[in-house]
Amino acid sequence: MNTPAMLLLALTVTVPVALLAAVPLVARPLRLLPWAALPGLATALIAPAGTTLHVPVLLIGLTFEIDQTAKAFLGFGALLWLLAGIYASAYLERARNRGSFAIFWLLTLAGTLGTFVAGDLVSFYLAFSMMSLSAYGLVIHERTDAARRAGRIYIALAVIGESALIASFMVVATGATSLGFADVRQALADAPDAHWVLAGLVVGFGIKAGLVPLHGWLPLAHPQAPTPASAVLSGVIVKAGILGLIRLLPDQGVWPEWSALQVVVGLVTAGYGAIVGLTQRDAKAVLAYSTLSQMGLVVSVLGISLGLHERSAHADAVTLYVLHHGLAKGALFLGVGVMAAIATRWRRPVLAALALTALAIAGLPLTGGALAKLAIKAPLGDDLAATLVTLSAVTTALLMLHFLRVVAGSSASAHRPAPAMIWSWATATAAAFGATWYTFEGLVHAPPSAVFALQNLWGGAWPILLAAAVAAVLIRTTRQLPGLPQGDVVVLAERLGASLRQVGSVRFRALPRLPMRLNEFLRDWVPGRFESIERSLRAWPVAGFFITLVVLALVLSLAPGTSPPG
Repeated sequence: MNTPAMLLLALTVTVPVALLAAVPLVARPLRLLPWAALPGLATALIAPAGTTLHVPVLLIGLTFEIDQTAKAFLGFGALLWLLAGIYASAYLERARNRGSFAIFWLLTLAGTLGTFVAGDLVSFYLAFSMMSLSAYGLVIHERTDAARRAGRIYIALAVIGESALIASFMVVATGATSLGFADVRQALADAPDAHWVLAGLVVGFGIKAGLVPLHGWLPLAHPQAPTPASAVLSGVIVKAGILGLIRLLPDQGVWPEWSALQVVVGLVTAGYGAIVGLTQRDAKAVLAYSTLSQMGLVVSVLGISLGLHERSAHADAVTLYVLHHGLAKGALFLGVGVMAAIATRWRRPVLAALALTALAIAGLPLTGGALAKLAIKAPLGDDLAATLVTLSAVTTALLMLHFLRVVAGSSASAHRPAPAMIWSWATATAAAFGATWYTFEGLVHAPPSAVFALQNLWGGAWPILLAAAVAAVLIRTTRQLPGLPQGDVVVLAERLGASLRQVGSVRFRALPRLPMRLNEFLRDWVPGRFESIERSLRAWPVAGFFITLVVLALVLSLAPGTSPPG
């Protein structure tokens, strides 16, 4: 029994929650934020794989565990939360609602890190729900009309996702011998309703990962949230959906139809995110669609591995890819804030660092992104899937070049940003380059020196060169691509709803025999109910989590044949 490691594991989840009590007591609550992530980072660096903490007094018992996947997710996640917390303490120092921001930040952080170290189904769901519902407060922090609209879309989709997940978890838990992930995957493979359970998992985790057409919240929330919140939303929270697929997709049985569906949806998401991202004028919106595109690629790779007995190589490669993408995307979001606050004479060095980070995501040779691309292609062999991964680097590079053009054209400030903002952004940038080299051999079980092979150097260079050539042609021949609104499918749904309401209003007016009381009912009562529903959804981050906790405890305690993992 490794008592220090178990203590660190316990502090990973409890310290962010404990700091909530200090928020109303301190004059500058934002300074608490970096401290909340420190135990998680220490756990990832120090605690050995296999460290397990079982808490039998909560519900039917909660289990937290560190394995190789958890160490990687926890390491990059806690580091980015730490750096974004330092950034937020300076970025929001004079902002309104600092106390509420700190509360939602700590709740979301606790849920995120708890999701990464969860060792069973109950722990995972409770932490995932806390993360999803609490992040609503980060999205609406500015309290503008656009932020509230993004928050409504976010919370509505989050509730749909949570409902899909809890329904799937209830079904699979009744057939599992324990609630450990291995037994749950076995129960899912043997379940007669496996297809419905898989559908619920793909919907629930797909909403979080931004799969088309469930992605509407992502390009709306990222631009409206404060920059440090955008960094963790895109860099860390989106990755929780990927971890859910890694933990719960079955690793045995034959699932050809679901494998094909997941691959297709992932590739559609990857292409769609890149295409729509090229039409955006806001740098944070471009990054949001880039995240959508990259997560689509990751889901495709996981889809190829669905049902394989030896899918660990795919999962480890995806973990490395997600690690690099999370740190790089977090650094880019933080860099957008630095560019907006920095004086003109300092913009070129910052833009150069942003360019290296952005092109690393596309696989720029000798960067951490090149290692991530090499890792994700290795288990795919030389078939069509590997070719598609290579081609996706072209669209990624094209989108990143567009991002750099948008950032370079943004207005400059007359002053320098706070040192905390600069240093946290610079550290995140360095981590994006170094962390992948540090973890490559442990996850992929191959030396990172393979990236120096001439074939791999050229394989990373030609997509970027091709994207640069295409971008040059587009700039010379096209003044500006047609713009598409942020949120695309959400805007389409809103316009369709407005059209239907208008048609309905005309029809109601065209019915002279419609009783007056029914007409008043339709005119007055129905909108009031929608307002009531909206108020309920806004309250869900606080009340919904505890309702979910109670329901889950009752259902799982009554489920036959389930017990905590030993």
